Amino acid sequence: MLEIIAIEKKFDNKKVLDNINFIVNKGEFFGLLGSNGAGKTTMIKLISTLLLPSDGKILLDGKEITRNNVQIKKKITTVTQEYTLRGDMDVDEIMEYQGRLYQMPREQRKKDSKNLLEFCGLMEHRKKRVRELSGGMKRKLMLCRALLPKPELVLLDEPTVGLDPFSRRQIWDLISGLNQQGMTFILTTHYMEEAQMLCQRIALIDQGQLLEIAPPQELINQLGNIAINVVTPVGIQQKYFKNRERALAYAKNLSDPFTLRETNLEDVFIKRLGKGLD
Repeated sequence: MLEIIAIEKKFDNKKVLDNINFIVNKGEFFGLLGSNGAGKTTMIKLISTLLLPSDGKILLDGKEITRNNVQIKKKITTVTQEYTLRGDMDVDEIMEYQGRLYQMPREQRKKDSKNLLEFCGLMEHRKKRVRELSGGMKRKLMLCRALLPKPELVLLDEPTVGLDPFSRRQIWDLISGLNQQGMTFILTTHYMEEAQMLCQRIALIDQGQLLEIAPPQELINQLGNIAINVVTPVGIQQKYFKNRERALAYAKNLSDPFTLRETNLEDVFIKRLGKGLD
């Protein structure tokens, strides 16, 4: 279990996270959603100890996560937004180095590396230098590297940026399967479909403040399960309703063109945070 307790973070006296408290249960897939600058990536960096909190503490299995607590840090891996791969190393070397870093037995790291690379379609590229890989291949390799030591907690900071739809679905299948086996994930993403599909609970963060934590469907239910997009002279307007009957009753009086659809997490994001997606 991960516990975030009264976390604050300041940069040059500017508070970017303010009294953040939440718990991620063992085996949970937990999402952090917010606009750019909301504090999501800062929270990920604090959990991974790339940054240190200005106040508060973070516990994993009841023990504080610090830079000096090596045994706790070994239970956590991270896939960052930025590419963090050495360009002069090939794919095999990246995986081998990660396995040795986490003191995996030789046969185990060879077997697990092969399985991960095969699943992500990287086996035929295993002798290529990182600098020769496409952006999508690099993203997949970063995920393979993070998953290799079978960590207790995986931090995913926009892990599928730059991937085509097929590759993105591959990654969803992989991490969803690992989650069902008990691995814990924390995800930040701007792909609302991704968060809605993968996350059991989602924390909405705005300007460093934690607004609410709830399952995706509960957040959708609060807004209304059915949406009507009305095409007006000033743009598309959204209206939300608890059920289809109420939506159709409203639509009968419309003179402008409209479409009726199911509400999704992107609607919640825009309505609650007042901003469009990037």
